[in-house]
Formats: sequence, C-alpha cells, structure tokens
Amino acid sequence: MTTKPVTPHQEPHLERQLTNRHIQLIAIGGAIGTGLFMGSGKTISAAGPSVIFVYMIIGFMLFFVMRAMGELLLSNLNYKSFSDFAADLLGPWAGFFTGWTYWFCWVITGIADVIAIAGYSKELWPGLPLWIPGLATVAILLLLNLVTVKAFGETEFWFALIKIIAIAALIIVGMFMIFTGFQSDAGPATFTNLWSHGGMFPNEFMGFVAGFQIAVFAFVGIELVGTTAAEAKDPEKNLPKAINSIPIRVLLFYVGALIILMSVTPWTQFQAGHSPFIAMFSLAGLGAAATVVNLVVLSSAMSSANSGIYSTSRMVYGLAQEGDAPSVFRGLSRRKVPQNALFLSCVLLLSGVILMYAGQDIGKAFEMVTTVSAVCFVFVWSIILASYLAFRRRRPQLHEGSKYRMPGGVPMVWVVFAFFAFVLWALTTQPDTLLALLVTPVWFLVLGAAWLILRRRPAHLARYATFKSELAQDLETEASAIGRDFDGALNDGVNK
Repeated sequence: MTTKPVTPHQEPHLERQLTNRHIQLIAIGGAIGTGLFMGSGKTISAAGPSVIFVYMIIGFMLFFVMRAMGELLLSNLNYKSFSDFAADLLGPWAGFFTGWTYWFCWVITGIADVIAIAGYSKELWPGLPLWIPGLATVAILLLLNLVTVKAFGETEFWFALIKIIAIAALIIVGMFMIFTGFQSDAGPATFTNLWSHGGMFPNEFMGFVAGFQIAVFAFVGIELVGTTAAEAKDPEKNLPKAINSIPIRVLLFYVGALIILMSVTPWTQFQAGHSPFIAMFSLAGLGAAATVVNLVVLSSAMSSANSGIYSTSRMVYGLAQEGDAPSVFRGLSRRKVPQNALFLSCVLLLSGVILMYAGQDIGKAFEMVTTVSAVCFVFVWSIILASYLAFRRRRPQLHEGSKYRMPGGVPMVWVVFAFFAFVLWALTTQPDTLLALLVTPVWFLVLGAAWLILRRRPAHLARYATFKSELAQDLETEASAIGRDFDGALNDGVNK
C-alpha cells in the first residue's frame, strides 16, 4: 500500500499525527457513549436483565460493520473517510449523502452535548448562567482542535481514560459488594439478582425489543475511528488493532458494567432518568457519588462534543475536496488543520447556547432530534456495508490481496442488514421514536434537492474527476504490487 508524496504543486494534505495510543482511546471513546452513564437506567427498566443480550447483539453486529469499513479503508490509503470509498464504489451521490448525513448527525449530537454540559455544570455550580459553560466548552474545544490533530488525539485520550476509570471503579466496587455479601433495602448483592426477579426476560419479547430501541443509540460514534484514517500513523497496523478490540470493549464496558449494576441492585429498582452509577456508588456509602458521576458525565459529554467537532470538520473538508461542499472549506492551516471547517462546526455548536433559552420543552425536542440523528447513523452504517458489497463485486483482486478481510464476507453483510431492519421496526413500537423515524426522510429530501442542483455543476464534475484519478493511480500501484507478489509466488512454485 502506498501513499503519494506531496509535491510543492499539490494542495496540502492532512498529516498522519495520530499514534496507536490515540487511535485506541478514540475507538474506546467512540464505543462508550454518555448513554451508558445516564441512559442505562431507562434501558434496564425497559428490558430487565435481557439488556445484557441486547448490548451483546448490537456490539456483535456493529463489529462486522467496522471490519467492512477497515477492509475498505486499507484497500486504498487515499481514502480519507468512509464517504470517500462510498463515492468511489457506489457513485458520487453516495459520497454526498453519506458525508452530509454524517455531518448532520454529529452537529445535532454536538449541540445536544453542549446543552448537556451546561446542564451538568449547573448541578455542580448552582446559579451559574447557562451560556458560560456552553460558550467556554466551544471555545476550549476550538482552541484544542486548531493547534494540531495531535492535540485532538491527546484531549480525546484523556477524556476516554476518565470514562474507563469510572467504569473500572464501578466494576471493582461492585465486585467487592457482591463477594462481601453487601446488604441494602433492596436485599443482598448477589449474582442471583440477575434471574430471581422475573427471569432474564421479565418483560417478555416486547421488553427485549424496547431495549434495542434505546441501546442502539449508545453505540453512536463507534465508527469514529474511520474518520481518523487520513491522520493515523501506520494505519495498516493501528486501525485493525482498534477495530479488533471492539468486542472486548463491549463485553467489558457495557456487559460487565450492567451485570455488576443488576447484581448489586435488582433491575426492578432502576428508573428512567436516574443514573445507575450514582445509585450504586451511593449504596456503597460514597457520599460524593453524585458529584463524581456528574464530573464523569461532564467529561463524557465533552468527549462527544470534541469528537463531533473533529469528525464534522474532517467530513466537510473531505466533501470540499470532492466538490460537494464550498471550496472555502478545502483549505488547511499551516499546522495541517482544516480551520475553516472547524470554525463552521463551532459556530453551529454555539446554536446550542441559544437553544438553551428557547423554552422548557427543549429537552423533549432534543430527545426527538437526537433520535433522528441515531436513525441517520444507521443509514451511514448501511452505506458502509453497501460499499463493501460493491467492493467485492468490482475489486475482487483487492479483496483477495487484502490482509484484513471482513469475517463472514457477503453473507454476513445481509445478516447485519436484516438486523438493521429489525432495529427500524423496533423504533416503530414507541410513539416518540416513531415520530422521529417519520421525520427523518425530510433530511434526505433536502439532500436530494441539493444533489440535483449540485451534480451537474462543472466545478463539482471536475473535482470528482480529479478525485477518481488520484484513487485510480493508487489502485494501479496496488494491483501491480499484488501482481508482482503473485508472479513471485508462482515462480517459486515452478522452481521447486
């Protein structure tokens, strides 16, 4: 696999400054959402102990999406993100729809994060005006991202580490409570709590389905490692390591934490809107649990907003490179950072500060908006799989030469598609998520109208032609290398 050197006549490219340490923690941060800390109470109350299987199944299915993404990104190191291989393999419309949909998902999620940060700050510092933490968050993250991509990597490293330490502390404290026979008003802490209160499926099949409806949103951002492809050092080594460890992370951080929570306290005690983490630490006699968990959730929301600023700026930069976004976003700073795209992301996040003063129903409005965002993420994941099918059909020689093939291949893609259809059906079973599902097509209608205007413009066609030419050059180099390896192996066999 080769990457072309930048000559003085070429546009500046993103630099590969993210090390293995950064990539691993960015992948962990993407796999652990704020929903685990605050949203798991609602998930447990809906599904009971069967939520353990819910998280395992979702993690299992999304692992194959990530493996497909990994094989595609490593098949051509000129791909900056998954919108690039979508444009190359499915057509320019796919790159346009994927890039802007992913951008939309993270902008909405980032605005919600800014509001969440302001809310949690108010819990820690009562009387603090909401606009101060909101504005401070955007300013801090902008400055960190403007420096270098390595500064983003360092910031995300420490944010992810805080989440890991919090979950590890929960598991250790919970294990101690279980093995010492801890007693509370709800009864003893014991693993039998998992099945002694109505069994593993106390709310039957529809309760199990409700768990999927909520839990799938906790995995939003798991694909974030794919947007680091253009800035990762030694991607052929670091991206596979990050993707391969996803099942272990899901088992430890989601399944492990939930097993401990429901063993210490029966699932019947959990309520939507209340953090199970705060409840368990309070049971353990840690009076500062609320403050500690609020700080953890604050850092988790900061991590998500940081990821949103990073991913939206890189996606807009990539779209501008292909002529799908205004050319002003194609420029890089002297530090090889897409600063204009960063400014755009931060200006849009500032709208969260304005929305905090829009009324008391803003919380409900944002629940629906973030649900729309999560549905759009399912669309992005589906495009990744559709790109893989096109890759297998159109580039069989690259698949054969790949050192990082997706396990299960084409049949597994259709299994995951069937799972996504099940998730969409699950979203129709509750009024709030059904409304969000019905609203989502409006976004695609807007994109479709924009695409009809854009696709015939000469500047767009010229940029896309250049994009395809650059990819074709790398494909020729790769095919020649595979051919030489094949001929070498054949000659060795003849000589023997």
